[in-house]
Amino acid sequence: MRRYAGVVVAVVLAVTGCQGPVGGEAPGPVTYTSGPPFDHGAMFLGPGDCSTRGKVFREVPCTSEKAVARVTTRYEGSTAGGRVCPATTDFVLHVAESRPAVDEDGDGTVPRGYACMRNLEPPHPGDPGGGGGPHTIVGDCVSASRAGQVRETACDGSGEHPPAYRVGSAVTSRDRCPPSTALFVALGGERPVGCARRL
Repeated sequence: MRRYAGVVVAVVLAVTGCQGPVGGEAPGPVTYTSGPPFDHGAMFLGPGDCSTRGKVFREVPCTSEKAVARVTTRYEGSTAGGRVCPATTDFVLHVAESRPAVDEDGDGTVPRGYACMRNLEPPHPGDPGGGGGPHTIVGDCVSASRAGQVRETACDGSGEHPPAYRVGSAVTSRDRCPPSTALFVALGGERPVGCARRL
C-alpha cells in the first residue's frame, strides 16, 4: 500500500486565456492527499491512472464513481522546455517534488512532473472548439480580449466570451495563411501560426 503525504498538485493553464478545468475550480495550487486503500499503479498519476477533482486531488481507481479524469501521459520535470501534452488534453496537473514517508518505489521521493489529463466524460474543453485545454488548436475559436491578445472560447457560444474568430489551419509562417485570414494566432509546435477567419 502506498501513501503520498504532501504531494502538491496544481492545475496549470499552458496558454494565455484558456479556461480552467470543467467544474468551475479556480486554477492554482491544490494539495494531493491519499488514504487507504491506495495501490493503483507503479507511479503516482501514471499513464492510465484516474483522479478526482476539486480543491484536493486524489488518485482513485478508474472504476470509482469519484473518478473524473484519466492521465493520458505523465512526464517528469517542468513544462517549461519539456515535452508537450497531447493536443486534446483537457487540463494539466503539476506535481511538486516531495519526500513522503512512503512512496511509489521506496526511494523516499515523489518526483516533480506533470500529468496530461482527459475528462472521463464530456465536456472536453481540449477538443477543437471546446473552449479550453492547454493548447489552442485548429478548430478552436477565440475572442479578442486586450490589444494584441486573444482568449480561447467555446465555438458554440457557451463560454464567458462570444467567439469572434475560428482557427481554420496551422502553417509554418504567416505568408502561408489563406487570403481569408483575419487574425494570426500563436499555436506553437511545428506549425506555429494559426490562420483564423472572422465568424
